[in-house]
Amino acid sequence: MLEKIISVIEKVNNTLNGIVWGWPVIILILGTGILLTIRTRGLQITRFGASLNSTIVPTLKALGKKKKQDSRLQSVSQFEAFATAISGTVGTGNIVGVVSAILTGGPGAVFWMWISAFFGMVTNYSENVLGLYYRKKDREGNLSGGAFYYISYGLKRKWLGYLAAIFCVFAAIGMSGVQTNKISGTLTEAVSRVSALENPSVIKFAVGAVVAVITAVVIIGGIKRIGKVASMLVPFMSLLFIVMAVIAIVIHIRNVPTAFSMIFSHAFNFKAAGGGILGYSFSQVIKKGMARGVFSNEAGLGSSVIAHSASETREPVMQGLWGVFEVFFDSFIICTLTAFMFLTSFDIKTLTPGEDSVMSMNMFSSNFGKFGTGIFSVILPLFAFTTVIAWSYYGEKAVEFCFGRFSDKVRKSAVMIFKMVYVVLIAISSTIHSDLIWAIDDTFNGLMAVPNLICLIALSSLVVKITKNYFDRKKGAEIEPMLSAYPEINEEFKEDIESAE
Repeated sequence: MLEKIISVIEKVNNTLNGIVWGWPVIILILGTGILLTIRTRGLQITRFGASLNSTIVPTLKALGKKKKQDSRLQSVSQFEAFATAISGTVGTGNIVGVVSAILTGGPGAVFWMWISAFFGMVTNYSENVLGLYYRKKDREGNLSGGAFYYISYGLKRKWLGYLAAIFCVFAAIGMSGVQTNKISGTLTEAVSRVSALENPSVIKFAVGAVVAVITAVVIIGGIKRIGKVASMLVPFMSLLFIVMAVIAIVIHIRNVPTAFSMIFSHAFNFKAAGGGILGYSFSQVIKKGMARGVFSNEAGLGSSVIAHSASETREPVMQGLWGVFEVFFDSFIICTLTAFMFLTSFDIKTLTPGEDSVMSMNMFSSNFGKFGTGIFSVILPLFAFTTVIAWSYYGEKAVEFCFGRFSDKVRKSAVMIFKMVYVVLIAISSTIHSDLIWAIDDTFNGLMAVPNLICLIALSSLVVKITKNYFDRKKGAEIEPMLSAYPEINEEFKEDIESAE
């Protein structure tokens, strides 16, 4: 009976996924990025220096220094908001997802990941600008924002905002399933390489249960605890991965030119790997690259903006610049290192699509032996866990938005029910077939992206206006700041900035 239900779900999802990730949505993603790039005059290039100088550079300089936060607002620091957002993007998609894209779409898929990321930088910037501009304070004084806010109050399409929020809830549940499934699969595979396992599913469920408990402890503390946990784990896990990947690439440095050649030669070939098992069509290469690119950096989904909207900053553009760096770091650093580590370590012509998690582990073990297996067994679970806690917050805020018109009791009950379901499904999803979970989440990611992208196009002129307002003020122009769409909040934020100066 269960097998029949799963079979029906697979068929329905495959049909829906083919529509969601068909050419119309691919064109919409690229088209939105291109439009925003043109309208902002290539902001991801012209303002990239400003992005670094106003985000990661001052953050590194301020390490170890305590900064007093405004007690009037239930917010988090800019870096904690960024860390929460980046923890939602830097997940298994950066390792397993990249390997999967190469195995199923050929090396050319990496090129289309880069294309997705280049335009995604300005897409994510625009999401953050609109997210902070249209964010609101809830009854507890928390700053809340996201795609559903600027769709509802900017585009003025409440029904579409609610639809985006519903898609976000399902995408959050799906994302947690993907990440937990990879955690349990990775740790089970690592244990099996040391000793024989009689019942792997028991181990997987035990791992899922532990992840569920830890997740529950973290998410009960809300955005502040999530932000603090993410701000501690993200730098550590990212640095560990970068060091290991660079060492592996240096070991095979002679293969780097070949890897570059494969990426560019297969990006535009109508046969991704010259026929054979990897001989996918040109459209398949683009779709795999774009789908995995969006899955990884989330630009266009309207998800990471939910975390950014909780930032203490009053300037939408300031947090927008964090979005530029976020996509750059996620795709051009982490995903690229994964791609080159994989392409330089193996002859992909001898590989077949399938166990991408196992191949990802082999990528480490082939370079570093048992030590590499152990490191991978630490890195991937950390990547996955931070994504799980970030998406729990995204789903929570989406539920709050849907029940915003109800009483506090009803709204809080709805959020609590979501958290309970979220935690329970974490344990359950640890034993489900990973391909199905990944496919379902791909579908909801696409559904979540469509209303968000439509809104970004419709409000692109506002993004340009807010951006110009900020940089004109930076040059000394005495003009009214565009900090919020709501006059009372705009005035309050204006006073905060003036008092800080």
